[in-house]
Amino acid sequence: MAAQQKTHTAWRALQGIAGIFLMFALWWLLTVPFATPGSMGQRFAPGPSLVALFTLLQSGEIWIHIAVSLQRVAVGLGLALLVGVPLGLLLGASAGANATLSPAFQFLRMISPLSWMPIAVMAFGVGDRPVYFLLAFAAMWPIMLNTLAGVRQLDQRWLQLSKSLSATGWETLKGVILPGILGHVLTGTRLAIGIVWIVLVPCEMLGVSAGLGYFILDTRDRLAYDELMATVVLIGLLGFLLDSAFRKLYEAWSNSR
Repeated sequence: MAAQQKTHTAWRALQGIAGIFLMFALWWLLTVPFATPGSMGQRFAPGPSLVALFTLLQSGEIWIHIAVSLQRVAVGLGLALLVGVPLGLLLGASAGANATLSPAFQFLRMISPLSWMPIAVMAFGVGDRPVYFLLAFAAMWPIMLNTLAGVRQLDQRWLQLSKSLSATGWETLKGVILPGILGHVLTGTRLAIGIVWIVLVPCEMLGVSAGLGYFILDTRDRLAYDELMATVVLIGLLGFLLDSAFRKLYEAWSNSR
């Protein structure tokens, strides 16, 4: 049985890899053969170039931008967890708070985080702080809503048992509620990673001096179209790896239960 499961998993992985190669092949066929002259007579083909990607990775400069972007993602997610989890607990534990605050939160959730870019710059100035705010704002909603769903799905018998044992509020939170909602928080965090990674690139065009979004603008200004498209491919690859890593973390947690 275990051998069959491993074979099935390996086959699924090969299918996924084949799908990715097929996507890049179609991208190449639909773009490179139809390349048109760009600025200064340079041929521009908005297609994938593995040579440009490997050259970019070997240059060393891109790794600085990758590190800066990943740091911003980590800070944004950390802030979102600090805000989203307590809010989810509050809305799930208090019907009054849920009735009062949910409409306002749903209203704010429907506003694109990018709409706040000018306001964030005016409030926090240029640099990392407005980027952190925008990323946290984008990421907190799936975390908050999944935490709320986790609280609502808690087994009430465990809460009653905790109450019958005269557990304090902190003991109930630490021993019953947080372990019970951890799976929902992890699911919300995985969704938040996808949102943050999409919002990150335009946020890094706010006047910062490093990051993948900044590097895209830099390649455009230098007319380095091959590097630009290689960076686009790299952003997709990094996002895919982040999501895969967090999915593996969730699966490891689920299997350990």
